[in-house]
Amino acid sequence: MLRVTISAWLFGLSLLGAERSLPVPENLRVQGTPAIPITLMEKITPYGESRSAALLDWHPLKREMLVATRFADVPQVHHVAMPGGARTQLTFYPDRVARARYDPKSGSRFCFLKDVGGGEFYQIYLYEVDTGDAVLLTDGKSRNMGPLWSRDGRSLIYSSTRRNGRDTDLYIADPSVPQSTRKLLEVEGGGWSVADWSPDNSSVVVQEYRSIAESVLYLVNVATGAKQRLTPEGEKASYSEAQFSADGKGLYLATDSGSEFLRPAYLDLSSRKLAFLRRDLNWDVEYIALSKDGRRLAYVANEGGSSVLHVMDTATKRELNLPKIPLGVIGEIQWHNNAKDLGFSLSSAKSPFDVYSIDVEQASLTRWTRSETGGLNPERFVEPEAIRWKSFDGQMIWGFLYRPPARFTGPRPVIVSIHGGPESQYQPAYLGRGNYLLNTLGVALIYPNVRGSSGHGKTYVRLDNGVKREDSVKDIGTLLDWIGSQKDLDSSRIMVTGGSYGGYMTLASMVHYNDRLRCGLSVVGISNWITFLERTEAYRRDLRRAEYGDERDPQMREFLTRISPLNGANRITKPMFIVQGKNDPRVPMKESEQMVEAIRKNGGAVWYLLAEDEGHGFAKKKNQDYQFAATVLFVEEFLLK
Repeated sequence: MLRVTISAWLFGLSLLGAERSLPVPENLRVQGTPAIPITLMEKITPYGESRSAALLDWHPLKREMLVATRFADVPQVHHVAMPGGARTQLTFYPDRVARARYDPKSGSRFCFLKDVGGGEFYQIYLYEVDTGDAVLLTDGKSRNMGPLWSRDGRSLIYSSTRRNGRDTDLYIADPSVPQSTRKLLEVEGGGWSVADWSPDNSSVVVQEYRSIAESVLYLVNVATGAKQRLTPEGEKASYSEAQFSADGKGLYLATDSGSEFLRPAYLDLSSRKLAFLRRDLNWDVEYIALSKDGRRLAYVANEGGSSVLHVMDTATKRELNLPKIPLGVIGEIQWHNNAKDLGFSLSSAKSPFDVYSIDVEQASLTRWTRSETGGLNPERFVEPEAIRWKSFDGQMIWGFLYRPPARFTGPRPVIVSIHGGPESQYQPAYLGRGNYLLNTLGVALIYPNVRGSSGHGKTYVRLDNGVKREDSVKDIGTLLDWIGSQKDLDSSRIMVTGGSYGGYMTLASMVHYNDRLRCGLSVVGISNWITFLERTEAYRRDLRRAEYGDERDPQMREFLTRISPLNGANRITKPMFIVQGKNDPRVPMKESEQMVEAIRKNGGAVWYLLAEDEGHGFAKKKNQDYQFAATVLFVEEFLLK
């Protein structure tokens, strides 16, 4: 039963003319949710059948690539031999596969990451292209991240919690000889990762991420493990995307040192002098990629939520003319070894993520994959509009509004969907199943970027830190006021939803604005700051304290206790739907279950959905299908009626 897809269930049940409700998969625990009618599943199924594709890596010798896409339940590694060519599946696992990287010399093998049940304790495997064999390189227990090949393809370096489950030490190995693994650098903290190898393979640049506002770069000798700090002592600035120049004498990177925004820069390793490449750029740079010959630097700027791709000649600092790229959101960018083909993933309101490349010498754009949209016409999908409103303290808040098609008349009900992070940002990519809410139910969708979101400068990111935490909740209150001022939106029918930190925001909004909201849907949401900080996995605990506050400090503990939604559960009288993955390492299952128990104890109505084989959100299609069906049922029952 667990391997049967929703579509197959629908087909089988329609043939049998048997029961008219959807069977609950054995891996799901459902409480309070009514049976899901087969007729509902028939309506929403096309919206869940879209696919996407993401670039994983270029082949080092051929103009071919690895991409991640889903043919069955979860994304796997696929090979694409040419633009528009077949996506040939290479890995077949019940759990998702991520970050595949070719051996940079031969392309005869690649490493990849895989977890189990959504627990995010990723293991590194080595896949032999000729045989299809995959060998486990790590211990099978710890969390291992960021595997990076040396330039000569002889060594693999990565971070791992294997020593104590908390600190992300650096390990190095010859992947052909698993017993060669040795610890390169012992560290303190869970935010250490390797950014790049030097061209001569003698050293690596290492990033210590402390918070979104602060990171430190080090140069580490691969033979001895000796490290040198590269960024100024005492400086509180963010550094990311560090990559060695072709001659190994400097680093290209993104930093907000001395600025509100992450700008592209060059760090001279001898003088430690930082030179900015675009001082006039008042948007965050999200990705940087240097061509193998060092002649061209590509970077992506997040301009008001949309991605803008730039390519700079490193000698002249002039930008190259690029072909027109569809407006949307760009994923990771990578150069082919030929130094002229730049690959990337792109999504928009009308298209799922697909893989493209640009020949920067010919200024031509090539589309490599064309993902399906479940048979639906993407031209029917709604484009969002940027909105802004003034919050309680005069601070301007940004967001995106999707209005239903014009055939829906009268003020429309609204779903407010709050992103996680909180140091993240909603960007208008493909909505997928959300298009059903717009096109079929006529619900308006608002995605706010409340204070604490990225993309609007580092001052904006810090506006919700520490004892300012509930100021972001007040931003939702003023959004409700703004909705009330819009003639085509129905302020008497508003639902709030979100995942992770967005789940906390959902619960907190239901506590504070219960009388103004119809219902709420929290996915893996934080209900009690104390229990969350004490139980989130050890490797991320201090990183979360840097954002939310340290619960071990008595004054902060009192504050966090006071603002925890769990302690205001008695104020929630409107229907709630709570969704959780049992194996969630970030927001433990206890956060959802204690909230369900508290609301029910106070006589409130709660639907609860728990997946035994998921973690921080549902990754498997069969679970996503069931969750969305239940969500539509919840929306129809409590928002639309």
